[in-house]
Amino acid sequence: MNKSQQIVLITGGSSGIGLALAKKFLDNDNTVIITGRNLQKLEAVQKDFPQIHIFQSDVTDEADVRKLAADINQQFSGIDVLVNNAGIMNLIDAGNERNDLHKQMQEIEINYMSPIRVLHYFLPQLKESKNAVLVNVSSGLAYVPFAQAPVYSGTKSALHFWTLGIRPQLKPHNIKVVELLPPVVDTPLAHGADIAEDDNLKPMPPEKLADNFWKDFKNGKEEITPGISKQLKLMSRLAPKFIFKQLNKKPIPNRK
Repeated sequence: MNKSQQIVLITGGSSGIGLALAKKFLDNDNTVIITGRNLQKLEAVQKDFPQIHIFQSDVTDEADVRKLAADINQQFSGIDVLVNNAGIMNLIDAGNERNDLHKQMQEIEINYMSPIRVLHYFLPQLKESKNAVLVNVSSGLAYVPFAQAPVYSGTKSALHFWTLGIRPQLKPHNIKVVELLPPVVDTPLAHGADIAEDDNLKPMPPEKLADNFWKDFKNGKEEITPGISKQLKLMSRLAPKFIFKQLNKKPIPNRK
């Protein structure tokens, strides 16, 4: 598996984890393409990093993804690495009947259904690559759910098990499947949650996460668990009730 001279596509690459990973791939002599729904954010990234290629695209829109695959195939003759990174997290109180149901369905669509959709349309390109890699960005919360974000936790758990399931299926096609399970990362997504205020769950800077990812990625690791994610994985097996209580010590805020 080559770590340079590859064509890399990162969804949700205009900020946070996606941008940190984009810079890491770029620093290691790869051609980097990022996508996102917000063109202004993409253009701001390209202004700072002119080498990064940008495509405005919505991972929840099938026509958009199909067009993205066609455009990239035409301009770059395909990709070698697909990083399914786009995601959102909403804080939801399931006991509140005034919850926005659309937001919850959208969260499932972006976090879980979209990686399946994107892989589907880019699979022919990955099959053509001699060094194909699929990277799914899930979360340490795939191991232990965070009660303030139950839909998010559920989608990341689903993404984790989907990743495990497709790994042996893609192996005969010479597509390596890697999963990055970040801890709490210092991004706008995490700051709305009380989890970011817990002393035991201090957010990791995106750049540090990217460094951790790259170290394990270079060594061929298939499941990358930086920071507390490694402990969540272990404790979810040894003492699942205990670690769930530890992660969810604070009461769920009353969100009306």
